[in-house]
Amino acid sequence: MDLREIADRLEIGDLLARYSYAIDSGEWDLLDTVFTPDATIDYTSAGGAKGTRAEMKAWLAKVLPAWPGRQHLIGAATVTFTPGGAEVTAPFTDALAPSREALAATAPGLIRGGGWYHHSLVRTPDGWRSRSLVEEQTWRTMS
Repeated sequence: MDLREIADRLEIGDLLARYSYAIDSGEWDLLDTVFTPDATIDYTSAGGAKGTRAEMKAWLAKVLPAWPGRQHLIGAATVTFTPGGAEVTAPFTDALAPSREALAATAPGLIRGGGWYHHSLVRTPDGWRSRSLVEEQTWRTMS
């Protein structure tokens, strides 16, 4: 692995961290530093929507405030560099809670899940950006 690849992998890790922080904090404009303007984002495997960056920012801003307690954890990503960019697959777990206060594990509205995020990345003048995200939900529990 040369220095360029090491730097690229670190930057891609930062991109994944920014994504999680944007979703969990509700700082929707931070998604502009994660996705290209024409990106396609697909949450349909989790029962969500699919659309462009702008459409999904609006959808997330409408839907996620119902769960003020949110946390997404992204695991070690596999990165495959291609002539046009990089393909990234990263495991995730998430928790959505109807409150930021302590809740019983059986509290109504508590959702936990996990699966894989599949990103197609391109290098832009502003750094790596995702042109496509497909969430692959593999498990979900709700109370």
